[in-house]
Amino acid sequence: MGLIAEPASLDFTTTDGAAVPQATLGSIYEGLVRVDQQGRIQPLLAERYERSDDGRTYTFHLRKGVKFTNGAEFTADDAVFSIDRVKKDWKLKTARQMDVVGKAEKTDDHTVKVTLDRPSNGWLYAMTTRIGAMFSRTGVSDLAAHPVGTGPFKLAERRRGDRIVLDRNASYWGSAPALSKVTLKYFKDAGAMNNAMLTGGIDVVGTVQAPESLSRFSDTNRFQVIEGSSTGEVVLSMNNSREPFKDKRVRQAVRYAIDHKALVATSRAGHGKLIGTMASPTDPWYEDLTGRYPYDPDKARKLLKDAGAEGRTVKFRVPNMPYAMSAAQVVASQLGQVGLKAEIEPLEFPARWLSEVYNKADYDLSVIAHTEPRDLWTFADPGYYFRYDNPEYAKLLKEGDSGKPEDETARYRDAARLLSDDAAADWLYLMPNLMVADKAVAGLPVNQVGEGFDLTGVHWAKKK
Repeated sequence: MGLIAEPASLDFTTTDGAAVPQATLGSIYEGLVRVDQQGRIQPLLAERYERSDDGRTYTFHLRKGVKFTNGAEFTADDAVFSIDRVKKDWKLKTARQMDVVGKAEKTDDHTVKVTLDRPSNGWLYAMTTRIGAMFSRTGVSDLAAHPVGTGPFKLAERRRGDRIVLDRNASYWGSAPALSKVTLKYFKDAGAMNNAMLTGGIDVVGTVQAPESLSRFSDTNRFQVIEGSSTGEVVLSMNNSREPFKDKRVRQAVRYAIDHKALVATSRAGHGKLIGTMASPTDPWYEDLTGRYPYDPDKARKLLKDAGAEGRTVKFRVPNMPYAMSAAQVVASQLGQVGLKAEIEPLEFPARWLSEVYNKADYDLSVIAHTEPRDLWTFADPGYYFRYDNPEYAKLLKEGDSGKPEDETARYRDAARLLSDDAAADWLYLMPNLMVADKAVAGLPVNQVGEGFDLTGVHWAKKK
């Protein structure tokens, strides 16, 4: 399987970015629960679970006979260890989703009780993401190079700058995957990946970077194109903590200045759904908010003039990935037409972009796909690289999370509307789950619903 963004490390407890869980979550690591193709929560390492009437206590009944790839048995001690470790040792902002946990305790070897400090409608869903991954107490000494999990695959080889090889886990507790080996092959550019697909060097293009290249795969006797939905909002981020984007009028001007339909047509060959806020159609609170800021360059010019930002130059620091660079070029052109000059600076991804933009917030504008599911919370953290600080927004999310389950959708919908109206960022489009595969490959996941790439059902429908 061909991919572009290679993980800098295999340890998603210390390394940010989507590439690490893409390669390891669901294949090497598993959680107590998972999310299915329809976005529903299903048991996984827990064969069942119960939630107390007050919404504060979850009891997980663990599967028996599950082993880690280091040979250790998976027990309640490992589950408690894994949950506690997120709270104590993880270095990532995503770990804050575990802050609501007051205590995780072992009832017996195969039962875990988790007590929350307050009811949380979102915590169980968060447990389907990387923060819910289960680790062996004896297998965390070198996660960057030697991940130890319970999943259907195990790490066989890693060649930096080239590939990650996964072998079938012979001691897997569940149904064995059909494939005995999967190679994740990383390319520096989309052209090289497409050429490898055309010449039979790879069997799947895991994420189509340049949809205009799909015409090269029009031979239906050899290739199939798979397009589904995803949770990847492609965000044009604006640094809310420094000029000129501290001024809401400038942020609004940016949103009015962008012709989103033209951007998707130009940079994505029409493959991308317009959304208007930080939500995707699989979210219960999703609604189309693209009408909040229709394309209106005259209004954008007036807002920039009123804010004293007309003719201003801003630093546009972009990860050097094809989709981000192509979108940035269109954005820079459209902003230039209304009097805001955006100077594009490509940054090597993941290392430099994560260091400069994500960690230090040293940027004015940037573009990247946020693939984490249900990620409205990112704007509720003033320390996140958006540097958005709105107590009213944070209050709506807190009310939605801690209130009655039936009130969650309404509060989150209000929050999504507020986020859009406040022009905290601009949402260019929702990234489709777009793949090209050999005609003989079957079982690829149509929809990207979580952070991992689900390899468990992939198989050869016929001999290649």
